[in-house]
Amino acid sequence: MFKRILFPTDASEPSLAAVDAAVKFAAEQGAVLVVLNVQPPFRTPPGALVPQANYYSEEKYLEAVRGYANDVIAAVVDKAKPLSVTTEAVIKISDQVYEAIIKEAEKRQCDLIFMASHGRRGIAGMVLGSETNKVLTHCKVPALVYR
Repeated sequence: MFKRILFPTDASEPSLAAVDAAVKFAAEQGAVLVVLNVQPPFRTPPGALVPQANYYSEEKYLEAVRGYANDVIAAVVDKAKPLSVTTEAVIKISDQVYEAIIKEAEKRQCDLIFMASHGRRGIAGMVLGSETNKVLTHCKVPALVYR
């Protein structure tokens, strides 16, 4: 039924709990699992404007976050190999996680987004927001939410 499944992961506890389910689901469907990790863009620290300050450059920052993102994605790929699930790795740099998820799902012609929910409710949900809820609200691609 599903041929391409986008699995956004941030290595949080709920996301890690969803890995096995996403891989198993992709295997059952015979689908490609597109593993996405979104990292925030570089921001110059306020003290970096002082000449003697020794802060990361944007290049070093991007190298570090891409290294971390590769580790996050590799953990999913390692679980997919024994089940012969084909994977594609995608790293995006963006302030708007939900927009990056939606854009990648559309760009890569995914027919499902399989994502974890952090389960924030009440005030925490309103204040912190929910990337899952934003994806569900704005995306035309069907989504399966794992809890």
